[in-house]
Amino acid sequence: MNKVKHCLFILLILVFQACSDGRVYEDFHNMPNHTWSVADSLVFELKEVQLINTPNLIAVKFNEDYAFSNCYLRIISKDSSGVILDNKLVNIKLFDQKSGEPLGKGFGNSYTRYDTLPFFFPQNTKSVTLLQYMRQDRLPGVEAVGIKILE
Repeated sequence: MNKVKHCLFILLILVFQACSDGRVYEDFHNMPNHTWSVADSLVFELKEVQLINTPNLIAVKFNEDYAFSNCYLRIISKDSSGVILDNKLVNIKLFDQKSGEPLGKGFGNSYTRYDTLPFFFPQNTKSVTLLQYMRQDRLPGVEAVGIKILE
């Protein structure tokens, strides 16, 4: 019986490690009425996160009301005193250009697209702000936007 408990304990540890997905931080901001306004600044607080030049992902949850094949985002990282450390514009492709099929995973008419950022956040980053840069005041079809930092 003791061996069974020991095996179950080891199995439980392995399951928890597998479920961690190697992420240090992950958070989403839901969009009211599934619309991202140009005035909406999405701020992610990273106060307790240790950044060690590991991959950072951006995630966009979108639905069939989204009218474009991509989404331009401004990503601004700041230190603890609010000084801007980095300010980058990135292009996230949400649909395949040839087939028109949504990229990412989902079901029904809702999809989530994760894309690796082509840069690392500076190590002293304590907050990240995301802004939509699509030259349109309102982006219907965007359900949520988030970031994920991996180990």
